[in-house]
Amino acid sequence: MLDLTHGDDAAAVNDLRSAVMRLGRRLKHQRVDESLSPTEMSVLGTLARCGQATPGELARREHVQPPSMTRIVALLEAKGLVRLQPHPDDRRQKVVTQTEEAEAMLEESRRKRNAFLAGLAAELTEDEWAKLREAAPVLEKLAHL
Repeated sequence: MLDLTHGDDAAAVNDLRSAVMRLGRRLKHQRVDESLSPTEMSVLGTLARCGQATPGELARREHVQPPSMTRIVALLEAKGLVRLQPHPDDRRQKVVTQTEEAEAMLEESRRKRNAFLAGLAAELTEDEWAKLREAAPVLEKLAHL
């Protein structure tokens, strides 16, 4: 088990945090649409992965307060990137779905960021690339815990 009082574990956690943050900042600069905030892009990505959701569900998945998500959804709707539809079981609720424009923008964003990462990965040795491929599912799991 992880022991942050152990020097090797503490150093590994520190190195991982630092690397993930630096790489994340570099990826943020690879945006297709500069008018969207990182949070708005994240919400669109969540909708792409999980399908339609209520604003409350999106708030939980994005770890923001419901009133903040209500504002984010309203901004995305005004930009034509999401639609609000009545909830099938609860008329007090709305369901948020992404539009075709959002899907196209996300696809272009993925393409651009993937090309950026592929360029970085091309600088790795074959052994480093193999280790990174093995680590990808673990990093994905960490991102969603």
